[in-house]
Amino acid sequence: MKKFFAVVKREYIQRVRSRFFVVATILGPILMSAFGIVPGLMFRIKSGGPTHLAIVDQTGKMYERLEKELMSESRSGETSGEKSEGPSYNRDPTGRTSQSGRVQTSFAVEEVRLNGRSLDEVRKELVARVASKNLDGFIVLPPNLLNGEQPEFRARNTADLFTKSRVENSMNRAIRSQRMFDQGIDEKQIERMSIPVRLDAKDAGGTSSKGEASFYLVFGLGLLIYMSILLYGQFVLAAVIEEKETRIAEILFSSMRAFPLMMGKLIGVSLVALTQLGIWAAAFLSFSAWLAGSSFTMPPIPPSVFFYFLLYFLIGYFTYATVYALVGSMVTTTQEGGQFALPIVLLLVMAFYLSFNIIRSPNSPLAFWASMFPFFAPITMLVRIVTEKPPLWQILLSLGIEIVTVIGLMWIAARIYRVGMLMYGKRATIPEVLRWIRQA
Repeated sequence: MKKFFAVVKREYIQRVRSRFFVVATILGPILMSAFGIVPGLMFRIKSGGPTHLAIVDQTGKMYERLEKELMSESRSGETSGEKSEGPSYNRDPTGRTSQSGRVQTSFAVEEVRLNGRSLDEVRKELVARVASKNLDGFIVLPPNLLNGEQPEFRARNTADLFTKSRVENSMNRAIRSQRMFDQGIDEKQIERMSIPVRLDAKDAGGTSSKGEASFYLVFGLGLLIYMSILLYGQFVLAAVIEEKETRIAEILFSSMRAFPLMMGKLIGVSLVALTQLGIWAAAFLSFSAWLAGSSFTMPPIPPSVFFYFLLYFLIGYFTYATVYALVGSMVTTTQEGGQFALPIVLLLVMAFYLSFNIIRSPNSPLAFWASMFPFFAPITMLVRIVTEKPPLWQILLSLGIEIVTVIGLMWIAARIYRVGMLMYGKRATIPEVLRWIRQA
């Protein structure tokens, strides 16, 4: 037992004192926040000035409506939650639609009249202006636009799908509005009739639903488990391969058995993971306490969620870390270890993506069996607990399967580890691995 604790201490202290641990502990929360914040900020960055468009209106009555819609589109992209001009039945009349994920686009519009010239002459003139960068593009509205004839849009930057989409949406709104006007339909009346409703979602007991908060909580916890297992499982794999390449294992096996040595590595690295997660949790709680003093309100999270998260994190970590140790004892180089670890990563990815189906139907047969499968359960069962807590017997059954799986994997890994760590020069084959397992 003394030697076992010595291995745990060495694995823990060696990694906690490393520069990588310090840098990862500091940058981890920053990078996680950046993944959620930076994309939205980048979408809101204005790249250059407004898009200068010319409009040739052969209908004689569409220019003003299209200009109004394009300028309203510009304002809706710049101001989040502000109600844009124009018929609101084509937008979100409540002004609650978030614009954080939209690329900033603004327009400067001018009308070009034919004035007795042919359309080809005007088109050539506009093409020349686009080529000289005096215009970004132009729109030609045909005479029978309102009867189904297609408009023409030309632009210097054909890869700018955002501008094309904005122009298309604005044109559809303008055409729809003009058609209703021609039919004598009161637009204001349609606007009042088209005001949407917002559901006051509550659970069966009448308590207000925290559906959005639950979704983001599930997504965050699942991502945290996924990243932690992936990161620290790789640590176990690298540690085993390092000792095998440097032949330290030969010295260690002369003084202690394979099982306590392998368990010491697993527990030592898991303590490193818990230390880092503990620091991140403390930072998160401090940040939450600071937000509590502002207008932002944190969704209530039951304490049992944290208990189950810690439980499934530890079980999931030991499940995958044992498999990583098993893979490390079979291969001879880090490159081979990365290749053999690919199926492990795919299992994690499958569990993560299954979570989206389980959120929608947490009591379906798919959700049940996915939460019982030991390589999926650390993520999928936690998703079920947060969204719609399953019966206690299902949670206990899942935990029991996980524990049996971990014990079985450790027994198998210890047998492979004992022989594989002393094998050099070639990668172990499947028949050899099976023979090691059967050996007494």
